[in-house]
Amino acid sequence: MKQLLSLLLATTVTLGASAQTTNGKGLKDLYKNYFTMGVAVSPRALKTDEAGLILQHFSSMTPENAMKMGPIHPKENEYNFRDADSIVAFAQRNQLKLRGHTLCWHSQTPSWIFKDDAGNTVSKAVLLQRLKDHIFTVVNRYKGSVYAWDVVNEAISDKPDEYLRPSPWLQIIGEEYIAKAFQWAHEADPKAVLFYNDYNEISPEKRAKMVRLVKGLKSAGVPIHAVGLQGHWAVNEPSREQLESTLRDFAATGLKMQITELDISVYPKEHDARPARPEDKDTAFSAIREQQQRDVYKMSFELFRKYRKQLTGVTFWNISDRTSWLDNFPVRNRKDYPLLFDKNLQPKKAYFDIVQF
Repeated sequence: MKQLLSLLLATTVTLGASAQTTNGKGLKDLYKNYFTMGVAVSPRALKTDEAGLILQHFSSMTPENAMKMGPIHPKENEYNFRDADSIVAFAQRNQLKLRGHTLCWHSQTPSWIFKDDAGNTVSKAVLLQRLKDHIFTVVNRYKGSVYAWDVVNEAISDKPDEYLRPSPWLQIIGEEYIAKAFQWAHEADPKAVLFYNDYNEISPEKRAKMVRLVKGLKSAGVPIHAVGLQGHWAVNEPSREQLESTLRDFAATGLKMQITELDISVYPKEHDARPARPEDKDTAFSAIREQQQRDVYKMSFELFRKYRKQLTGVTFWNISDRTSWLDNFPVRNRKDYPLLFDKNLQPKKAYFDIVQF
């Protein structure tokens, strides 16, 4: 009992000291000499108490869904700018940087873009023109407000024997759709920082394909400036060696990089959606899960700081454990706790682990 009491007192003193060293500063202040700290947001969140948390801790935002092609361009001659505009307005009022996400993706793309009026697949020329029109319309609207764009998202295949994802973009246009998207984004806003963005970057096989793609684009003179490593990780991955080799390999491309969609699930990583199992009922944020998550967060930020010359930003994918896309993936309606702030918007122990350095 005496030993336990000593341990508890030591823990209290450590956390108290950590809290005091922040002096009311947020993540953005504590990391200002390293990289930008950002967060993915929805228009709804900006009207809740989460808005205060954003302003305290982050200097950059990414619209989680509002600028994707499906929500913003639901019909050929119809754009829905309301949600995206509201996020831009919030960023401007509060002097926050804004990342655009995303101009070309295989998912959340409206079906009309690949079809003609008769329901037939459009020609290569038609699809290229539609992509160009979309990019120019969206990028021009937010020119000067959005400093960086995820131009092409997740074009790499997850299959070991396949290079590019066989999306309608690839099937109709061919590989050149990627270079064209970057070319048109650059023409629309020459000052914007243009990213290729993808997930599972810690896999050596997929990473090699990502490196091949971005180096090929760069060598061909395509205006690509940076690579986005999504960072959807978990308590069992990445290892320190995995993450260090990942950051080292992308740094070697000569491109800048950002962690664009960071969250760390408290469950072992699964890459595909699946039905619920009996063991999925245990969703408690247990001490074991908490410690495992803390370890991964601490290790990750140690390496992020090490690569600060190449790493220009870290963006968390959602604001707090109150709401996360991982609450529905890979198991629908299974609560996850992947972020630094709990459901009451209070910093978790992992928060203090990454600011005490």
